[in-house]
Amino acid sequence: MPAVFLKDRSLLFVSGAEAQSFLQNLITTDIAALGADEARPGALLTPQGKILFDFVIWRDGEGYMIETDAGQRDGLLKRLTMYKLRAAVTLAPSTEEGVTVCWGEDADGSQGVRGSQGARDSRFAKAGITLIRRPGKHGDGKEALYDALRISHGIVTSGSDFALQDAFPHDVLMDFNGGLSFRKGCYVGQEVVSRMQHRGTARRRVVTVSAATDLPGTGTEITAAGKPVGTLGSVDGGNGLAIVRIDRAGAAMAAGTPLLAGNTPVSLVLPAWSGLVFPASADEASA
Repeated sequence: MPAVFLKDRSLLFVSGAEAQSFLQNLITTDIAALGADEARPGALLTPQGKILFDFVIWRDGEGYMIETDAGQRDGLLKRLTMYKLRAAVTLAPSTEEGVTVCWGEDADGSQGVRGSQGARDSRFAKAGITLIRRPGKHGDGKEALYDALRISHGIVTSGSDFALQDAFPHDVLMDFNGGLSFRKGCYVGQEVVSRMQHRGTARRRVVTVSAATDLPGTGTEITAAGKPVGTLGSVDGGNGLAIVRIDRAGAAMAAGTPLLAGNTPVSLVLPAWSGLVFPASADEASA
């Protein structure tokens, strides 16, 4: 599989004697548990527990590389700088632009990569795929190949699949993909997400969507008996992603009620790596 250059991704480098404790007290990811060659998803939340910025983070030498959407980088840098105060931390944009991802045979040839050489994305690892992320341009594969891969395995990205400041980490499966810690202590928004976890109140979840024909466009509402269930995100022909109310979708499927994206009949499946199942009723969803 060719290596794919993602030109719309940007990088921040966080370094300094207090870099680990600085990030550990701010973001959802457990930085202390981050493996040497591992890239994990993460987020900086609002105090209300919603995703303000989302990213992928890995170790780079004595510091940390944060990969995010190019449109988020300056805002994320500004917000982290606001929290910095007198901490012994240096925050700086990386000199490299864009990120290259490779998987399959190309990833197998990258064994032993470290730091800025690349890191293995834990989200894809959950789905049984070795995918390496590397700063800069190291390939010319079409971005559509990467989009098709992540769509087929239920891996979302902000902008295409959810709006920032509108989704909780649970909505995008961060409680299953390695991006959300419930053990490391306090960070911004931690009380809210911990409450959702312990009360089991997460109802919106990522699903893969399939249809016998091409799906309608991103943003199309998914309904059951005319009632909203969720909204289509990324689309690749007859396959797509959506964040849906799994209690409503599960009840509809149990009753044999068709699910529609616009006027197109669709099937919804929870990613196998999440271990989640659709509740068949509202009572089961609350159990």
